Amino acid sequence: MTASAAAVASVRDVSKTFGARKALNGVSVEVGAGEMVALIGPSGSGKSTLLRSITGLQSIDGGKGVIEVFGEVVQKNGRTTGQCRSARQKLGMIFQQFNLVGRLSLFSNVMLGALGRIPGWQGLLGVWPSADKQKAMAALHRVGVADYAAQRANTLSGGQQQRGAIARALVQGAKAILADEPVASLDPVSARKVMELLVELNKRDGLGVIVTLHQVDYAIRYCDRVIALKAGKIVYDGPSTGLDTKQLIDIYGPEFEDAFWEAKA
Repeated sequence: MTASAAAVASVRDVSKTFGARKALNGVSVEVGAGEMVALIGPSGSGKSTLLRSITGLQSIDGGKGVIEVFGEVVQKNGRTTGQCRSARQKLGMIFQQFNLVGRLSLFSNVMLGALGRIPGWQGLLGVWPSADKQKAMAALHRVGVADYAAQRANTLSGGQQQRGAIARALVQGAKAILADEPVASLDPVSARKVMELLVELNKRDGLGVIVTLHQVDYAIRYCDRVIALKAGKIVYDGPSTGLDTKQLIDIYGPEFEDAFWEAKA
């Protein structure tokens, strides 16, 4: 197996332009299977654009940029490929605003993770295979919200909804989790629980995790590797323990003080 085939994501010379602004500027990076990686940087640095590009949710500029996910080409020549859907099925996406259907029960939301492997009509009618139902309840137990399975998603707390979103990724059978600011809408206690759950899935289950974080202290505490972006370019890629105050001031500039959540609490 080649290095790229084993990687959660292989990004080579990728750029993305919005108007006159380069959100990504010739970015190349590889995240191996089983890694726990934080993407950090000030607002507008390109970290969310990079994450969304890896999933194919954001198209990249035309040219020589290429993105692969588990060895499958997701984007090339500025377009998503026919392999994008297959590759995306291996990625569990976690968003800041949870992306649950508020009127559905938490259980039904988690069951949506099975849609990629059953006929569409079954999902539309809610005719779920018993094996998937069992998998959904096991996932809800795993993330600690099984008691809320029958409750409408929009009546749950943010932390409960985010753990439900993680359970949905487990039912999906994702090989890696990509999380875009998953704790930004949560209180510090709920945020720590979500980050601890992602670490557990990484360490115990071997799932690769790529998470964008505005909170530098969380990136250093929970992630082994940190990739920092500034103005669309990677300015640091290494162990989280290798970041010092001077580097962080260089990366964040005037946003430095706001990048430490718990120090401000």
